[in-house]
Amino acid sequence: MTSATPQDDNIAILACTISRDVQNFDLLIEDMEAALGENWGDLGFAEALAFFSQPEAISLQFVALAIDSEDEDNLSLMGEIISQAKEKKIKVVLIAEDVTPASLHQLLRKGADEFVPYPLPEGELQEAIERMKQPDPVVAAQVASAAQASGDSKEGALFVVHGLAGGVGATTFAVNLAWELACVSDKDAPTVCLIDLDLQYGTVSTYLDLPRRETVFEMLSDTASMDEEVFSQALQTYEEKLEVLTAPSDMVPLDLITPEDIQRVIDTARKRFDYVIVDMPKTLILWSETVLQAAHVYFAMIELDMRSAQNTLRLKRALQAEELPFNKLRFALNRAPKFTDLNGKSRVKRMGESLGVAIDLQLPDGGKQVMQSGDHGLPLANSAAKNPLRREIAKLAKSLHSLGSSSAEAA
Repeated sequence: MTSATPQDDNIAILACTISRDVQNFDLLIEDMEAALGENWGDLGFAEALAFFSQPEAISLQFVALAIDSEDEDNLSLMGEIISQAKEKKIKVVLIAEDVTPASLHQLLRKGADEFVPYPLPEGELQEAIERMKQPDPVVAAQVASAAQASGDSKEGALFVVHGLAGGVGATTFAVNLAWELACVSDKDAPTVCLIDLDLQYGTVSTYLDLPRRETVFEMLSDTASMDEEVFSQALQTYEEKLEVLTAPSDMVPLDLITPEDIQRVIDTARKRFDYVIVDMPKTLILWSETVLQAAHVYFAMIELDMRSAQNTLRLKRALQAEELPFNKLRFALNRAPKFTDLNGKSRVKRMGESLGVAIDLQLPDGGKQVMQSGDHGLPLANSAAKNPLRREIAKLAKSLHSLGSSSAEAA
């Protein structure tokens, strides 16, 4: 352990613990030394506020704010430490022992990036550090490559959503992600197209209160003669911001269209729009491979239950048996446990480890408002803007857009 300002000027301080007395958190000391060696320091609460204004604070990657029940009387000071750290673009890991859920909630709302209970579970601090190094829960490299491709060929990024079990919220996620991307910027809003490829039971039209049109079936039946004008005629505009290709008006066989048809539809959409979001059927069919290969990010929606776990294993075996890119899948856990549900968080971790997958995105339970929003044909942003699920999807949309914009500028 070093002081916040090291004796050796060659040692860069990459992180600091902030606590009333760091000796009360001996396991944290061990984990900080294991993760950072000598490149970390220790600060008291008052010292931290002063240190943030010093030049040495520029090198800080994160701070570990360690508190226990005795610190709950000073929540305003804890909140100020978090706020100032965020102003300096320093990540914050909240380490808490015997702290009430209400206090945790208050500090997390101030902007803490990660929460780890004390005593620290083995390897949990290192995992939190690794997560904070990522610009977004979704793998940024894939989004960046999509943006670079867009910069050269003017083709949009393709985000695919696939529910691995019934009722996991795939269509809700697809619809709201598309809407949040369409509204992500007032000055320079990207163009967004939402495509419902669940030809039999697709409900995108229901969730946006749009009619199903015969022209969709006509276009899909003859994509060989489809041009941009025909494609445009099949689209419907929602609130003058989002273009939507609904499922056909009648229930049709999933094999009505071929992989070649799907490729033409995707290519046409990507030439016209900055972002294309595809809502997939749960069933794997011949053209599922076409969509998977074309996708830049393929969101696999699951829940914390046995059916999702079993279906994930079956899908994993199926894709790997055919040597298809299983690593493109980004698992999104809907109705995820809350920050304070330590048992639930542990179950999520065990589920990911037992399946051999990374659960990159955890979406909170939006409650009854989500169903009501769908019934009324409105995105959550229009019907329940403060809903926790809506906020998380909006955060994801902003991250995806900022990653795409920055990568395009770099290219």
